[in-house]
Amino acid sequence: MGGMTVAVVGLGLIGGSIAMALQGFEDCTVVGAVRSQRTYDLALERQVADRLTMDAAQAVREADVVWLCLPPQAILDFLAAHRDHFKPGSLVTDVCGVKTAIVEGARCLPDTVDFIGCHPMAGKEVSGVANAESDLFRGAHFILTPSGKNDPAHVALLERMAQYMGFRDVVRATPEEHDAIIAYTSQVMHVMAAAVCDDPDLFSCKGFEGGSFRDCTRVAALDVPLWTELFSLNAPALTRVIQTLEDNLRAYRETIQSGDRAALAEKLRHSSDRKRRMNFEGPPRGDQRGN
Repeated sequence: MGGMTVAVVGLGLIGGSIAMALQGFEDCTVVGAVRSQRTYDLALERQVADRLTMDAAQAVREADVVWLCLPPQAILDFLAAHRDHFKPGSLVTDVCGVKTAIVEGARCLPDTVDFIGCHPMAGKEVSGVANAESDLFRGAHFILTPSGKNDPAHVALLERMAQYMGFRDVVRATPEEHDAIIAYTSQVMHVMAAAVCDDPDLFSCKGFEGGSFRDCTRVAALDVPLWTELFSLNAPALTRVIQTLEDNLRAYRETIQSGDRAALAEKLRHSSDRKRRMNFEGPPRGDQRGN
């Protein structure tokens, strides 16, 4: 597929980093589509893409591959508004942290367009194209949610793109599997960090915070509109995970309150052994692809 055109719609942190990381991939031309003049100027100054445009409709008409790098609801709105603008035979993908809602929204696309949901498991506490970097994805997981209806050549193309961008591996899952697991590995961690920051003693702990506190609360300084959408679109899976966390925290509180040191030591041993086993064992999924 040499000489193809790749459109990246939305040049924020993730979109900008994808556009930078894909430059030079199989002789493709990377076109960045933006809405604001400020983003256009910043992207031009930083040479984020081979070409920039403020006409997203025209960009997707010409593109062989389209990356939708927008907030969740904006992706759904874009798919509906531009469903007839995508080039026949093209591949459309996205980078959203929830997959079921996006894949359902993509059903509005004509049969001539192939949609495959993706999720690059990378990010930073800062946003915007000014913070984009070509090596943002180095060592991260790249999640693919293809279906049996997708063109195998398009699935293989996304895997090659992921390898070129520096991802550690490619993991395949159904959209439902993705959302259930992400609720545990990502979303509840953000809820937990936010909840810790709701403690009334937060501002009196200066000088006492260690690495574990900083690690735990790091992601609490989140993008509120984005994470509101992500939590809301994955509410059933996330509420199940929060319930399990509440049960586990209650069990620790009750064990500590009981004063039974042997029971507490056994509980801690059980938890720490599970973490160590996770560290040393290989990937649990049989369909993981190493790069």
